[in-house]
Amino acid sequence: MELVITIFSLIVLLFSVIIHELAHGSVALALGDQTAKYEGRLTLNPLKHLDPFGSVILPLLLLFATAGQGPIFGWAKPVPINPYNFKDQKWGTLKVAISGPATNFAIAIIFGLIIRFVNLPQTLPFVELLGIITIYNFLWGLFNLVPIPPLDGSWILFKFLPQKWIKARVFLHQYGLFVLIFFIFFGGLAGLNVLAQWMYSLVTGAPFWLMQ
Repeated sequence: MELVITIFSLIVLLFSVIIHELAHGSVALALGDQTAKYEGRLTLNPLKHLDPFGSVILPLLLLFATAGQGPIFGWAKPVPINPYNFKDQKWGTLKVAISGPATNFAIAIIFGLIIRFVNLPQTLPFVELLGIITIYNFLWGLFNLVPIPPLDGSWILFKFLPQKWIKARVFLHQYGLFVLIFFIFFGGLAGLNVLAQWMYSLVTGAPFWLMQ
């Protein structure tokens, strides 16, 4: 059973990040930028989205580091966009940045409400698998709101960051990946996991017990 849960968690993670990137590309396309479309990134094909470190190395490291207990995490290659093509030059970049986390939160809420209101078979692994979809999408949405490049939260931060903080912006652009790795392995991801579990309980009306 543990092996099934681990494999399913990896599949959920993979398609959660792919759908996340599809949301970015789709919103960019709606705003007039066809870069993602021309690059062949508006697809569910995982091979088009895999990032060597974020999609393979990091999830495997977390898998071994947590002995399969999770949270197992990672990311896909960012969908390429050209903000100069946006019809909305003022808010287009912000709309694209928000669309990814918003999509993950929507998925989490939908499956969470199914758990809460639909009369499901109260047997494992069915409820547990739905719970994994819910918790990982809450976690992925929260993770992407962290204001560290290359995450979506950095685009939101930079949109509202005063010009006098330009040095902080340059620093984050240069060293964002190292800051992000430090954040993941030194308590940041665990903190987000606690918040995601709280959101899970709020939506489903039940405690989340898989990643204790």
